[in-house]
Amino acid sequence: MPPEPPGARGAATPAEPHTAAELDVLTGLLPRGASVVIGHGRDGASTAAARAFAARWQADGGTVLDVVDWPEEAASWLRQARRFTAPAPDAWVVAAGPRGWAGMSRRLRQSTSWDPARTVGFASTGSPLAVALAGPGTLDGLRGATADGRTWQIGGDGDGDGDGPTGPPPPTATHRARTNSSNPTASTSPTGP
Repeated sequence: MPPEPPGARGAATPAEPHTAAELDVLTGLLPRGASVVIGHGRDGASTAAARAFAARWQADGGTVLDVVDWPEEAASWLRQARRFTAPAPDAWVVAAGPRGWAGMSRRLRQSTSWDPARTVGFASTGSPLAVALAGPGTLDGLRGATADGRTWQIGGDGDGDGDGPTGPPPPTATHRARTNSSNPTASTSPTGP
């Protein structure tokens, strides 16, 4: 697996508790009735967000093929990555703290057919810290919701709507985060070499 950026080791980075607005937006980002696999960190906020999404998704007629959790730190996350992708869902949903998600996403990209463009995440999965820890290009295409109900997307051209009212953040050679608003959490791009 690629090495973590300098200074990445340290304290855990748990997710923030999810909001109703965040949950509403996430369910709207996926095709109605799609089959999903939900992945989450083992912290309380991530577990609660995953359970809330599963309950809402199933109540709205969607299918949850599996729910996979992972630790904040692991030797490789390979077992969890294989289980996360094995059911071949229509989409993936992620609730996790930045550090654990970054490690898991690096493993997913290296060892499976996971596609971040078919993945939606709660706010912390698209945070500048998660993007920096995951490394250039790892999360490109990932979309999600902010706690206040706005959307964000990492990299790519998305819907081509002009990147929201404030325009795009400065692009780098390897990464550009986009959002439909001026939310600094979602729109900050790490600088690259």
